[in-house]
Formats: sequence, structure tokens, C-alpha cells
Amino acid sequence: MELSLWENLLLGVMVVGVILWMRPGIKASMQQTREAKSDWMSVLIPIGFVVIFIVFLIAMV
Repeated sequence: MELSLWENLLLGVMVVGVILWMRPGIKASMQQTREAKSDWMSVLIPIGFVVIFIVFLIAMV
């Protein structure tokens, strides 16, 4: 299904409108992200367990 020109334009205007509407929240979230301390161990440990589990499953075959 291919959209016509006016449908593409309308969709583009809606996307830009939603981005502008959510801009204050996005800006606040980015500021909080910059101020937050990084805690990489809470990410690396579960990923490590998943990798070990996948290696275990492959070894069992």
C-alpha cells in the first residue's frame, strides 16, 4: 500500500507536531540522564549471565 503525496505530507506534519509537543519532556529527560550517575555493573551482570546461559545451551547440543 503506497501513500499519496498529501497523505505523506499530513503524516510528516503530524510527526513534527508530536515531536514539538513532547519536546519539553524529552529535554527534561535528557537533562536527568546527564546528571545521573552511571551504574554499568547493573547492566553488565545480567548480560553476562545471558551470555553464559547461551554458551551453556550451545554446549549442550
